[in-house]
Amino acid sequence: MARSADAAPPDLSGLLELARDRRLDIKPVLLRVQSDLFCAAPARDPATVRAFESLACGLIPTVDADTAAIVAEKLAPLADTPQSVLALLAAHGGRARDAVVRLSPALSTGVLDAAGNGPGLDAVIAQRDDLGRALVDDLTRRDDPEIDLALAGNPHIRLDGPALERLVARARERRDLAARLVAREDAPAVDLAPLYLDADPERRAAIRAGIAARAALRPLARPAARGAGAALTALAQSRDTARFGEALCEALGLGPVEWDVADPARHDLLALGLRAAGLTDEEAIYVFLRLDPEIGRSVEAVFRLARLFRETEAATARDLLAAILGSTPAERVATPDQHRPAHGPASPKLRPQAAPLRPALPERTRRTQAST
Repeated sequence: MARSADAAPPDLSGLLELARDRRLDIKPVLLRVQSDLFCAAPARDPATVRAFESLACGLIPTVDADTAAIVAEKLAPLADTPQSVLALLAAHGGRARDAVVRLSPALSTGVLDAAGNGPGLDAVIAQRDDLGRALVDDLTRRDDPEIDLALAGNPHIRLDGPALERLVARARERRDLAARLVAREDAPAVDLAPLYLDADPERRAAIRAGIAARAALRPLARPAARGAGAALTALAQSRDTARFGEALCEALGLGPVEWDVADPARHDLLALGLRAAGLTDEEAIYVFLRLDPEIGRSVEAVFRLARLFRETEAATARDLLAAILGSTPAERVATPDQHRPAHGPASPKLRPQAAPLRPALPERTRRTQAST
């Protein structure tokens, strides 16, 4: 027959008697059973909490690390779990300590001391879901690989601004960190532009869109180097990838770049470089067909690169290249023979007279200023 809701809890005196038998070690079982009952209790009055605290504090130091970890993952998230119990679990170290530090709603000094309070806990603290912006910013300043990975993989915190910039800068040299950052849907796509080559196709498209929106607000792009198309197609014909790369860098005004056209993950870099260099559609497709045999033999690869070339503005390609390669964009100014609308954003007549944008003042502030 089912036990009523207000019936007394099960009598565990038999388990307690067995626990005293030195021939048997049922302490881990007893601790787990008691922890499950404590977690499942619909309400925990002070007497229940004290009874559980007394039993748990006697058993926790005697159990193995795996049992302590299992119990810690169950008890740490509960606000009713006594701090003394959490401190003993944290003192076990390993997974039990990490569960307490990561999941406990409140961490007392005693619990932190038991966990070995210090820089060694920072990577675990970085996994908490209640981190404020100031703490996230502070943790990114540590330049610790484990902390960086924990923050990048923490879905409960917001990563943006200087904190995200630091992580992105370090992710240039760390593929594991880059993979976690580009997987974050909450991170502004434009801020992830330096990690473009580590992103999947959907994320790459979002990054290009963000760069395009920002590039549209700047002056017109500088004209492409004259004769670049003819020189690059000739080098593509000879399949001299080393000289081709040097010529493309010269056309773009860049220092040495590892184009590595044989790597499919870097094919976009080639298309962006050709677009930024001002090649025509026909010239770019010729390069795709001739420069690298693996690209040229793949109809799908040629079509994809040609589509990327056509859909990307030259200014967007230049800015995106600069972000990926970590270089400063070349000066983008309009030349005298380029058309500039009379009322466009680049018009020299209107730009000096444009009033600076200012945020709207609250109504109370406007009334105060008017009265003075």
